[in-house]
Amino acid sequence: MSGLEHATGHAEAFLSGRQGVAAIASALAPIIEKNSGTADENDLFVSENYTVLKEAGLVEAGVPAELGGGGASIPELAEMLRILAQTCGSTALAFSMHTHQVAIPAWRWQHQGVTAVEPLLKRVAAERLILLSSGGSDWIAGSGHAKKVDGGYRINARKVFTSGAAAGDILMTGAVEEAADGTQSVIHFGAPMASPHVKIEDTWRTLGMRGTGSNDVHIDDLFIPDSSVSFSRKAGEWHPVFHAIATIAFPLIYAVYLGVAESARDIAIELAKKKSSEPTLMLAGRMDTSLRAAQLAHRWMLEVVARNQPCAESVNEIMIGRSLVARHAIESTELAMELAGGAAFYREHGLERRFRDVQGARYHPMQPWAQARYAGAMALGQPVTTIF
Repeated sequence: MSGLEHATGHAEAFLSGRQGVAAIASALAPIIEKNSGTADENDLFVSENYTVLKEAGLVEAGVPAELGGGGASIPELAEMLRILAQTCGSTALAFSMHTHQVAIPAWRWQHQGVTAVEPLLKRVAAERLILLSSGGSDWIAGSGHAKKVDGGYRINARKVFTSGAAAGDILMTGAVEEAADGTQSVIHFGAPMASPHVKIEDTWRTLGMRGTGSNDVHIDDLFIPDSSVSFSRKAGEWHPVFHAIATIAFPLIYAVYLGVAESARDIAIELAKKKSSEPTLMLAGRMDTSLRAAQLAHRWMLEVVARNQPCAESVNEIMIGRSLVARHAIESTELAMELAGGAAFYREHGLERRFRDVQGARYHPMQPWAQARYAGAMALGQPVTTIF
């Protein structure tokens, strides 16, 4: 049976309710792993793995079943991404960007009764559309320029860190509009990647996560009609929609780094299992202790999501969890390198790739300095509206 036939069989099992997304991710692991090395070594996007994920029905996994999708919950999606990351961090990280862009409108439809997201979710399920995120470019401040014209806006922007750009159908993004009085607002919309006004620039040459294809996307004079603007907000300030985005997205994204660290641990144990010196025992113990801290922090993030109350307070708890997962995933992987010894330096074992990939945990919002300021302001009862 070919990889695609294998994946298609899992899609049928998933959509019929006979198999969950975590089980599918586990079953696909050998195929995903087979394709990962070439992508990493040659700075190539993991396109073959995306095809496998699509054929397995994981693209629509987070769409509510009532709208034609798999109806997977956020914890189930996080587990799926964690498992994928154990074999290929790049595949999991790029796919986490699509996954959270589906999970957010799905949550809003289920818990806030937002019907405006239905057409998008139905299209994701029916057409297996890949959604891209420009969060690395935008975040709270926004980026790019939106000029108001008759019937809509003209958009010019450069969106960096657009993971999976080559496979994407719609870039979920925004641009900054400046009013005559100088005040700035961010309009949010989906940019069709097939438009001649949208181009991908091949810029992704990096230390780790080399297969994510997180290239720059240039938007040049793209017309967005008023009807395609999902919402508008004040630039540089938190908005209720962004409370939901931050609360839902980051447990999914950081499930990836947890999976990478868990995989590094397992490789190191296999390489070091014949050693019995005192330093070896201590390194193994420190590694597992640090990894457990990352696992506990991620579990806390999922508990916060389960409250279904996105707000400034939930953002604080999620970002505390994000910092702890990042810190301990990186630390435990560093200890895995030490535990494995010289063997860790060889590419053939895959540990050095995990070491490179986990470094990406440092760079997503909110980075440690911003997270600490936010948490400190919350603790002292001070405003957090402009801390991001």
